[in-house]
Amino acid sequence: MVDLKASVEAAAPGPRPPRDRRGSLWHDAWLDLRRRVIFWISVAILAVACAMAAVPSLFAGFGPNEGCVLRMSKKGPGPGAVFGYDLQGCDYWSQIVHGTRPSVLIGVAVTVFALLIAIVLGLLGGYYGGVLDALISRLTDVFFGIPFVLGATVVLVAFPGHGIWAMTAVLVLLGWTTMTRLMRGQVIAVRDTDYVQAARALGASDLRIMVKHILPNAIAPVFVVAMLNVGNVISGEATLDYLGVGLQYPDVSWGLQLNVAQSFFAEHPHLLVFPAMFLTATVLSFLMLGDVVRDALDPRLR
Repeated sequence: MVDLKASVEAAAPGPRPPRDRRGSLWHDAWLDLRRRVIFWISVAILAVACAMAAVPSLFAGFGPNEGCVLRMSKKGPGPGAVFGYDLQGCDYWSQIVHGTRPSVLIGVAVTVFALLIAIVLGLLGGYYGGVLDALISRLTDVFFGIPFVLGATVVLVAFPGHGIWAMTAVLVLLGWTTMTRLMRGQVIAVRDTDYVQAARALGASDLRIMVKHILPNAIAPVFVVAMLNVGNVISGEATLDYLGVGLQYPDVSWGLQLNVAQSFFAEHPHLLVFPAMFLTATVLSFLMLGDVVRDALDPRLR
């Protein structure tokens, strides 16, 4: 007679095969990113830049325009100052550290506000279409036709005495168009998919469909462009400062330091080399980070 217990154990299912742990697009992108050296180099440089912008006192021995000794004016790097001194005799390393905040703050703030505008206008225009889409598209075309640096120069010259937030507002006004166009195109490509039609058939509201179903599947390319845009905005802000229409003394920024250094480069190259080095490293890191994230989010490039 067959043992009943043995029969039950034989009929019992064996251990389940491991479940497929393949995640979402973002999870797969992270698995790809963490294997890339360029990703970690960019993140490390940007982490240092953001820390310098957030807590400059951890890196700088003096405050902005503090501890200046005029007799040390324009002296090069030495034991007491690894980056030398500027025209006012201020420790140049401390000045460069404090110059990080305006560039990084403006770059991030402009990109965040422009991204929010692009998401709202892109969702509305791409989802509803018709007259609303036509109005948003024509408005986008008008602002897209204004050159970024030239348009900002005209506005900033017309309203002197501006600060960081005024510059941020001007750059947001001129910097939302590219992301809005891309967001609109992504929404149009997604709005007629089967899962959106199913959600609509089940009675989901337009707002829920846009936020829960369309936005998560349309945001990836726009997010990549936003990361690239931070570097472009930082370089644009430095250009405006260099031209003399951006921030003004006593503010401290890399663009202002480059503006002052241009007349003394032959005799005192450290005045131009060091801020240019920090500006280049920060902008290049944002651009490289955007490139590797784009490659990771696009399955065709893996």
